Amino acid sequence: MTGLPSPDLAPAPAPTAAAGAVDAVKTYGHGDNIVRALDDVTVAFDRGAFTAIMGPSGSGKSTLMHCLAGLDSLTSGAVYIGTTYLASLDDKALTRLRRDQIGFVFQAFNLLPTLTAEENITLPLALGGHRPEKEWLDTVVSTVGLGDRLNHRPSELSGGQQQRVAVARALVTRPQIIFADEPTGNLDSRSSGEILAFMQRAVKELGQTIVMVTHDPTAAGHADRIIFLADGRIVDEMREPTADRVLDRMKQFGD
Repeated sequence: MTGLPSPDLAPAPAPTAAAGAVDAVKTYGHGDNIVRALDDVTVAFDRGAFTAIMGPSGSGKSTLMHCLAGLDSLTSGAVYIGTTYLASLDDKALTRLRRDQIGFVFQAFNLLPTLTAEENITLPLALGGHRPEKEWLDTVVSTVGLGDRLNHRPSELSGGQQQRVAVARALVTRPQIIFADEPTGNLDSRSSGEILAFMQRAVKELGQTIVMVTHDPTAAGHADRIIFLADGRIVDEMREPTADRVLDRMKQFGD
């Protein structure tokens, strides 16, 4: 990595932020073929809030999420989780941070087929050598409505139920932040609405922080705030969005 500030020189993260980026640049290719997927992005994501990231294809929204989550590295600038700048961590510490402080929800569910729903939910804890805290596990399971499905394997669950397991798995470690990448992309409208409602409950009732990449105005309408990207830059944001307002804004991108 080049151009990354040392942790001592990087600006202090906002005390209310669960994660953020400072002057983030991500490029691909070389010379005349260079592509700036992120072009000097500075943004903070408040604790206890549900934020959506939107933009046309190629706008940099997934790149931003992957860099924030430590799944990809910046070309220059810095990203942080809580008060920790990711560039200050070695590979082992970064792996530990992703396991203990970040939750992930993906479009493809990513459940292990041989494990029950409960075993899939508690897998991050098991990998870290920890036992689930029963009261918290019960709270998470109740929040996502899975009490009668814990002994079922993924093949015995509907797509919506599998995604509920994935949301519960993301919550169980009490992470600093959950990143959700098109979490309703493989679901019908009813299941999508249920998952988004669960995510809202996780924020409002459990104090969780969620950042979601989506192209769906209806999904984004469940968020507290939307960040709009175009050509690797933040071009707008919206507070207290509705699906109609989001759709009108997205029409301006022509995508």
